[in-house]
Amino acid sequence: MSETVRAAIIGIGNMGTNHANNLIKGEVPGMELVCVCDTDPARLEWAKEKLGEGVATYQSSDEMFAAADTFDALIVAVPHYDHPSLAIRAFQLGKHVLVEKPAGVYTKNVREMNAAAEKAGTVFSMMFQQRTNPVYAKVREMIQGGELGKLNRMVWIVTNWYRAQAYHDSSAWRSTWEGEGGGVLINQAPHNIDLWQWMCGMPTRVRAFADFGKHYNIEVDDDVTAYAEYECGMTATFITCTAESPGTNRLEISGTKGKIVVEGNRIAFWRNEVDEREFNANFKGVFGNPKVERVEVTVEGESTNHMGITRNFTNAILGNEELIAPGPDGINELMLSNAIHLSAWTDGWVNLPIDEDLYYNTLQEKIKGSTFKKTVSGAGVADVSGTH
Repeated sequence: MSETVRAAIIGIGNMGTNHANNLIKGEVPGMELVCVCDTDPARLEWAKEKLGEGVATYQSSDEMFAAADTFDALIVAVPHYDHPSLAIRAFQLGKHVLVEKPAGVYTKNVREMNAAAEKAGTVFSMMFQQRTNPVYAKVREMIQGGELGKLNRMVWIVTNWYRAQAYHDSSAWRSTWEGEGGGVLINQAPHNIDLWQWMCGMPTRVRAFADFGKHYNIEVDDDVTAYAEYECGMTATFITCTAESPGTNRLEISGTKGKIVVEGNRIAFWRNEVDEREFNANFKGVFGNPKVERVEVTVEGESTNHMGITRNFTNAILGNEELIAPGPDGINELMLSNAIHLSAWTDGWVNLPIDEDLYYNTLQEKIKGSTFKKTVSGAGVADVSGTH
């Protein structure tokens, strides 16, 4: 491998355009943009005008993969259903792959993508850019370092993903079961769901309630409340919505040694002088609790977001860094998302790992029963315009 990674981008809609502009501006040292692909002629015209003659353009994935010897790494920024299929084709050609969130729509084909990545032995990363936020990295460090003791509870209210109806109407594939595979859970909240499992691990079962088209003229989820249980006895409550303005983003995690609250991108830590379990075992009074000290946790650095993940991906290819968001991690976030959907659909508890066949078959029923106009190709069709 030379000191320059030749990159291809498939899908130059919102996110793909952002990646292309960053690469052209030289914002990712060690990575050079050599080609882009999109089925929308208007986007290809934009690419030819803005990206220069040195960047080849392709109107189909077949054309792009036929020229696979011209690039080393692929950035996948197309609608969700096609993430796994395009990544698998790239892995089969020995390419490194960076996939926009989510990993896919259902875990069955994401599992196939992970297997293809393992067989290829190339670098595979997910675009979970929230992991570059030093606040959440610090929370994870505190949990793993035992500063909270045994975890008791996580409550995350994240309703600051506001979207107007015009957003849902902006593309035919958006906010439909066939085109997008879901709503807030599959589009906005994957970042938070990934951070949830990245910080606290995976629960054993989920009970969820969701509204579909409650606030908008859409058929997918726009308001969700989920409750999860862990083998250790910890519980988690996750609330998300795209229709609240102003919204809230408040995370609280409590343990036997104290609790942390993340809000306004700051961490407040209420530290118990003694572990609550120890206090409970030894306290002889009637009323009382451990003495508590409030600490404002110092966090160094700033979020590097999408560019941070892309730079990390590039450096991992060049052998200089470990991945921040390894690709196989994507199935954990999607497993939680699928479990929440499945629980809402079946009105019952869902154990993890989920019944993948049941999820897939229920999703197909949702697609088949859709009353929304179907103007996009469905799952498994790679050449969908990358309006991500």
